[in-house]
Amino acid sequence: MDKALSGIRIIDMTHNQAGPACTQILGFLGADVIKLEEPKGGDIARVNMRDQKNSDSLFFLILNANKRSLTLNLKTDVGKDLFRKVIAQSDVLVENFGPGALDRLGFGYAALAKINPRLIYATIKGFGTYGPYSGFKSFEPIAQAMGGAMSVTGFPENPPTYVYPAIGDSGTGMHMAIGILAALQQRHATGRGQQVEVSASAVRCRAPAISSGATYLARPTPVRRAVRMTTSSSTRSRRCGRRWRRCWDSRS
Repeated sequence: MDKALSGIRIIDMTHNQAGPACTQILGFLGADVIKLEEPKGGDIARVNMRDQKNSDSLFFLILNANKRSLTLNLKTDVGKDLFRKVIAQSDVLVENFGPGALDRLGFGYAALAKINPRLIYATIKGFGTYGPYSGFKSFEPIAQAMGGAMSVTGFPENPPTYVYPAIGDSGTGMHMAIGILAALQQRHATGRGQQVEVSASAVRCRAPAISSGATYLARPTPVRRAVRMTTSSSTRSRRCGRRWRRCWDSRS
């Protein structure tokens, strides 16, 4: 039996975590994901946090399983012509380059929509494509700080704390995957593609919404509650044999 996204071709021009996490989940749903990289170096995650010399990092391998690979130099005429041919036969393009990178190469949404009107052009940016911060790049620590996640993480007497697992990057990828699926569904009705955009900092704003919602109503500054989920309860790590487990304690 075919999978849900069988027959859908996705061009993955993303790097690091947010974009690759998005395209990987779409690949698991059956899409044909082609990871497109530049000739020299490619995805920086190949060498970032490398585990063994002269090999791709485990970080890269985890996020890019179940994908095909293609190398193109989009700064040459030959590479640009090949890219246009690939786009004409694809359903989705996903990119998370720095602000304006593809536009400067002549491959913004307006240009690619003329080649393939059914194309869904998915863009992940740190602060979106408009607004006062749209020209800035962003990574997980910046997005956590700007989005407010750090402000509600840690102990009250200590500074705001960075959450080491990059849940924001993965969360951004999942938000984009949902947006792409919605655009594919809408294309059944309209016959046309569209541009889908996710702002990483906006996703981080949603992350602390539950834990800080009541606090925002009561105080101008969110309070870091450490292990406490609400003012009347907490979840604490307790040792059970050789392992630590999270326990709900409404009396704490």
